[in-house]
Amino acid sequence: MCNDSYWNSTTVCPNAGPGVSAIMFVAGVLGNVLALVVLALHKRESRSRVSLFHILVSSLIVTDLMGTLLISPVVLAAYASGFSLTHLRLCGYCAFAMAFFGLSSMLILFAMALERYLSISCPYFYSRHANRRTGLVTIPLIYGFCIVFCSLPLFHTGPYAQYYPGTWCFIMMHTKCQPAKVRLYSLSYAILMKVLIISILLCNVSVIIDLCRMYQRQRSRRCSRQSSARRDHSAQAEEVDHLILLAIMTITFVICSVPLTVRTYIGAISEQGNNEADLTALRCLSFNPIIDPWVFIIFNTSIVKKTLSKILCCKFTSKGHKAQTTVFIRNETFE
Repeated sequence: MCNDSYWNSTTVCPNAGPGVSAIMFVAGVLGNVLALVVLALHKRESRSRVSLFHILVSSLIVTDLMGTLLISPVVLAAYASGFSLTHLRLCGYCAFAMAFFGLSSMLILFAMALERYLSISCPYFYSRHANRRTGLVTIPLIYGFCIVFCSLPLFHTGPYAQYYPGTWCFIMMHTKCQPAKVRLYSLSYAILMKVLIISILLCNVSVIIDLCRMYQRQRSRRCSRQSSARRDHSAQAEEVDHLILLAIMTITFVICSVPLTVRTYIGAISEQGNNEADLTALRCLSFNPIIDPWVFIIFNTSIVKKTLSKILCCKFTSKGHKAQTTVFIRNETFE
């Protein structure tokens, strides 16, 4: 006999307050709007062409903002009315939106990691194929894939389910006693997220290794012309700056998304549900679009950049070029 943690009541659990959801909504909207403003100011100051990395970062912020605007009001409406999403007939919408924005954010992060990897490890290929047009094509493809994949439950491949306290719905995670096709879809979502996480980590590790090799080559050419040394130094500073931002966002997303992925795996093999564990996993996932923009804003302050440069990039800098590095990072981060 299976004991799941689905919330089948037509009312919201009276013990669950809306305060946390309201604070998360305000913080998410404010953070993403400010991040877009900071990004726009960077491009205005640098007066340079929009790069592929810039397009991907902008798309991630916009995706997080849209996710907050389209999901949080539904949760707040359920709290305000006292009725669950199933009763309000919003369960399917909420489940699709959560699955879509969670998967699309991860795919954009993967695209950012792959862009960094190609720029360092495959510079010839990158210079020929990675440009603004590539980004403008990649983002619609990501959205299209996510729409198709997350819409499959509408065609009875794996139903959506409402969870405690009745204010959120998601892909059915507790599938131990469900038909094989339901379990397959649930596990497919979890496996896809896991593969993306591993791929992002591998790309970032590869970039770090290649940056260390670049440093070794720079040391061997110390007697070359000063202008050449400055160009090498500037390129390394830019790559390191991009890598730091990407690494922080990746760590944030992994921490926020792993609990829900783990709950899906557990639900596929265990007959017992856990309301509190599911709610905690949901809140972790919901924190990602809130944390990401604030990470971006804090990272782009001059004090934080200087500190990170000294800690993580000291091997790539010399005392004579330290001031130049700070100026370069401030102006060129998102070119």
